[in-house]
Amino acid sequence: MSVVGFDFGNENCLVAVARQRGIDVVLNDESKRETPAIVCFGDKQRFIGTAGAASTMMNPKNSISQIKRLIGRPFSDPELQRDLKSFPYTVTEGPDGFPLIHAQYLGEMRTFTPTQVLGMVFSDLKIIAQKNLNAAVVDCCIGIPVYFTDLQRRAVLDAATIAELHPLRLMHETTATALAYGIYKTDLPENDQLNVAFVDVGHASLQVCIAGFKKGQLKILAHSYDRSLGGRDFDEALFHHFATKFKAEYHIDVLQNARACLRLRAACEKLKKVLSANPVAPLNIECLMDEKDVRGFIKREEFEQISTPILERVKRPLEKALQDAGLAVENVHMVEVVGSASRIPAVMKILTEFFGKEPRRTMNASECVSRGCALQCAILSPTFKVRDFQVHECFPFSIAVSWKGAALDSQNGAADHQQGTIVFPKGNPIPSIKALTFYRSGTFFIDVQYADVSELQAPAKISTYTIGPFQCTKSERAKVKVKVRLSLHGIVSVESATLLEEEEVEVPVVKEPAKEPTKMDTDESLSDATTTGPNEADDNMQDEKAAADASGAENGVPESDKPTQMETDTKVEAPKKKVKKTNIPVSEVVYGGIPAAEVQKLLEKEYEMALQDRVMEETKDKKNAVEAYVYDMRNKLSDKYHDFVPDLEREGFTAKLQKTEDWLYEDGEDETKGVYIAKLEELKKQGDPIEERYKEYTDRGSVIDQLVYCINSYREAAVSGDLKFDHIDMAEKQKVLNECVEAEAWLREKKQHQDSLPKHATPVLLSADVRKKAEALDRFCRPIMTKPKPKPAKPTTPETPATPPSQGSEQQQQGGDANADPNANAGAHETAGAAGGEVPPVSGEPMETDKSETASGAA
Repeated sequence: MSVVGFDFGNENCLVAVARQRGIDVVLNDESKRETPAIVCFGDKQRFIGTAGAASTMMNPKNSISQIKRLIGRPFSDPELQRDLKSFPYTVTEGPDGFPLIHAQYLGEMRTFTPTQVLGMVFSDLKIIAQKNLNAAVVDCCIGIPVYFTDLQRRAVLDAATIAELHPLRLMHETTATALAYGIYKTDLPENDQLNVAFVDVGHASLQVCIAGFKKGQLKILAHSYDRSLGGRDFDEALFHHFATKFKAEYHIDVLQNARACLRLRAACEKLKKVLSANPVAPLNIECLMDEKDVRGFIKREEFEQISTPILERVKRPLEKALQDAGLAVENVHMVEVVGSASRIPAVMKILTEFFGKEPRRTMNASECVSRGCALQCAILSPTFKVRDFQVHECFPFSIAVSWKGAALDSQNGAADHQQGTIVFPKGNPIPSIKALTFYRSGTFFIDVQYADVSELQAPAKISTYTIGPFQCTKSERAKVKVKVRLSLHGIVSVESATLLEEEEVEVPVVKEPAKEPTKMDTDESLSDATTTGPNEADDNMQDEKAAADASGAENGVPESDKPTQMETDTKVEAPKKKVKKTNIPVSEVVYGGIPAAEVQKLLEKEYEMALQDRVMEETKDKKNAVEAYVYDMRNKLSDKYHDFVPDLEREGFTAKLQKTEDWLYEDGEDETKGVYIAKLEELKKQGDPIEERYKEYTDRGSVIDQLVYCINSYREAAVSGDLKFDHIDMAEKQKVLNECVEAEAWLREKKQHQDSLPKHATPVLLSADVRKKAEALDRFCRPIMTKPKPKPAKPTTPETPATPPSQGSEQQQQGGDANADPNANAGAHETAGAAGGEVPPVSGEPMETDKSETASGAA
């Protein structure tokens, strides 16, 4: 299983993977850790990530960036409208009120949803992870900003589905940072809580998180944020400063040219980084617009002055985080600063003044989120065993549910009266489940909404759930238990609805002593809740009169404890109330959400576009292969292949190569993959024989030497008077000699014939034939020359003398020493496997066939 963490930023993305030795941030194709979050649409394919960034300057109107600012937001969002003014591509309002991105792709104008484009970015990140892990990547953990709404979180999940990823958790970026910070700490206190403030100044937003650490656990105390305060705002301040300056000095309006805007923004971003380390910085851009070179100069003090409106907003999230956490500045023990824009000196100065202590930089400002996500994925995955560390996350919003009065209350005018309650207050732990009890006679509706939208700038309504249809069998109103879940992703949904009806049955009580219908009903409703209290479990949904009739039974208190007394009864048939539970269908409508069928269509479109990209990449590879073959072969024909091809053939082949090169840059510049394959095969049909002749010439000498060594070694072993070969029959040795003579004669004849031919002629002595001859000789001779000596006969009785009269004659027949050690035979048997280093390792390194037979060669 894969254990991967993704940090998709507004500008760059990072991928971290868990390995046995720890967490690694993997490299992309350009050996960089950060991959641009850009999708560039071309006439034939898409360019994503680093390739997209390289194409941005040449194709700005079709290069989609800052996707994080678009997903899950209605087109009318004021922040989105401000962002659209700086985007070089076209964004319009779709029929559902959400943005649609326009781009020229495959020669026609097409529209894409932000979720679809984010799915493309995730697909690219997935490929990077798979290349580094050499395994499929499915399970992952994705970092998201804490301010993401329910709809934005669902959009991220839909984008992951399009990329065929399965997020185990959507994790808040600041929480991931806190996890990466705390899990490696070995000196955390056991009782006293260590409070750490994490300030993440990213490319587009500022997030603050205050976390409390104890040994083995992390608890998030408060979240706060500013969605539109980041590094790009400082870039924009510089951009508008120089755009105004250049308009006055050079009479050019950069805002009217998309490419000039991109180049100036890129230069301002570099300028900002230079100012972080230097008091002054120059700006020079050649041919910015209308073939005019521009120059500028700015001091750090001037930069901070034009950025004053931005810097004044930094303190607000800090103050709110402390207020929500209920802490004073003195109670914050440490301040950790991360994020790409945290290196600006003015920001650091504000943080130092606010907290009264110097912020620390013990973490990698860019990689901490991806590392924390990979750690969380490892904790949730069974693949790795991770140090026991608990993460107690809190939800940054208040979630309420509302409903209309029961239909039977219409006579009192209560049917149209909207009622509601807050089920998940701000700071509620994640995940969590709450149970609500309704009394209804038929289908009803529940609305899930934000309790406070003042900070969200998002529609209040999240989703509507239809509970039903169902029918009551006995009473006019039935008891319906509804479970509302706040998932690990921070998404609120109605998980299930259950119809509870009581019926009397005659059953032996002793067989079901623990059946407590009312208690089980209550326990089940609260079994998974993390913060459920007595007053949160049930809410009576009737008017006051109906509530009075309910006798307080639905206020989280068990209706009756009488079944507990039935445990002591004997085996007597007695009437008993049993709760019949029936699951009620629940249908969901998410406002602004993408239906599952539509997500499936987007997944199929992603397949098609990925296939088109793959075909184009393969076509480029084949074209490059033809071009490389032309250059390589032409150089070799005039160099090392010169003597291996006749002059006439060389001239013709060189002319053909030149013609192919001209074709590549003219008519063949834009051909299909099959045409390039055919062209390469046509060239190789003429070039391969030349290469083969050269290869045979260079390999032939070493292969012949191996065969000669093999022949001489076996011949010497066969005629040797060495004692270890005395047990081999002379007829067998003669066979070995005959085989060596035959091989030597074959080699002599072939070599003489080959030496008489010119280098450009087809060779008659092939290296493969020589290898086969050596292997055949080795297969024939080795079993004979490595035959073990026969073991001496063992004595039949223990009383046999140690040196019997016949033993000397046996040893004399074997050519051994009469007074040799009894272990001598064993030693001789061990060394008989090789002819004293003279039976050669015939195969050698060049020979790769029959390794199993030649491996038992000379020891």
